[in-house]
Amino acid sequence: MDEHVAFLNEQVDRHHAWFSKSLPMIASENVISPMAREMLVSDFGDRYAEGLPHERYYQGNAFVDEVEDRVVALAKQIFRVRHMDPRLISGTVANMAVYFALLEPGDIMTSVALSHGAHISSAKFGAAGLRGVNNVNYPFDVDRMNIDVDETAKLIRLVKPKVAAFGQSVFLFPTPLRELHDAFQDAGCRVWYDGAHVMGLIAGGTFQDPLHEGADVLTGSTHKTLPGPQHGILLSDSEDEKFLKRLQRAVFPGVVSNHHLHAMAALGVTLAEFLAFGRDYAAQIVRNAKALAQALHERGIKVLAEKHGFTESHALALDVAAFGGGAKVATDLEKARIITNKNLLPWDTSPVRPSGIRLGTQELTRLGMKEAQMREVADLFARILVKGEAVEAIATEVAAMRTEFNTVHYCFTKDAEAHRRWRLA
Repeated sequence: MDEHVAFLNEQVDRHHAWFSKSLPMIASENVISPMAREMLVSDFGDRYAEGLPHERYYQGNAFVDEVEDRVVALAKQIFRVRHMDPRLISGTVANMAVYFALLEPGDIMTSVALSHGAHISSAKFGAAGLRGVNNVNYPFDVDRMNIDVDETAKLIRLVKPKVAAFGQSVFLFPTPLRELHDAFQDAGCRVWYDGAHVMGLIAGGTFQDPLHEGADVLTGSTHKTLPGPQHGILLSDSEDEKFLKRLQRAVFPGVVSNHHLHAMAALGVTLAEFLAFGRDYAAQIVRNAKALAQALHERGIKVLAEKHGFTESHALALDVAAFGGGAKVATDLEKARIITNKNLLPWDTSPVRPSGIRLGTQELTRLGMKEAQMREVADLFARILVKGEAVEAIATEVAAMRTEFNTVHYCFTKDAEAHRRWRLA
């Protein structure tokens, strides 16, 4: 075997072995099902399918078209919408399509600030800045870890944005869209919801339903609480055909050429599995997040939004300044095989040295963990951060814990009667 190939194989194998003995708690990740993973190594990954099904610019897409039609049908059923585009290759590319469709350089967009949990694609140095968008941030209620409704309504009426954007990377609580309805109407703006982090919770009916609460368009990635491949999605329930056509053209030829057909097929499997298991999965994610937050709080670790129940999603925000700050704590936890990330909190100014870390329960839930295991995880955090125990000993315990949780749940198996690859419920 070529030495370079051997090296690459070794590193991937080591990665798999290491993660199989770790606690993956990054809020933007998940593990794909075995049946969906098969799609990623199919011949779909070698092919092109520019354009829409049955209207391609390439030949050879007869079966690709059938797959894409089914993926669209599944998503429309799950999200109860009229329009779904599966061609986005990531959540950020989905966001770029919205910028391309709805905003011109110099237009005003309102959004959450980065330090309040927004995604970098809305920042001046991200996709919004590349489009030349004039971004104005909402007033934020730090205590509630959510936008300040009254002040946000005033801001929207004052600046009259072309687009009012919502969505966060630290997404603890539903956005008060209904409460802002009158402000949207007064400003005459479009409403866009980036649901990348909470897409599975939306689909599972445990968070909020933005497209039926006032949003015109919903974008997101498909590998967080929606446990599919790394891909993107765009949905709308609008009846305005011109608006939908603008979105469609912004996707292709706007920001996508070929749309990674193997990932699109894997998304289809994920959506079929979500029809069967998604509501149970989403509900357990939230129960686990609440249990983990309460257990961490009881063990002396500061979890934000205590007075408001800590979270209504998969995510938690922890203030770990007392233990050396987010960068140090994330590094210490990694040495103990607990995988998290440092994260800005509302009062931070440096993304390199923030005071917080962010946690997510979606992947531990996918591996079969429930409330009892969340309390065990909280014990491990406390032993590292509060008691200062040696991380090497904790790492050994984490590896032992994972021996009982290395099977992907809430998905089809090959021998299950329920498994029909493109089954519609």
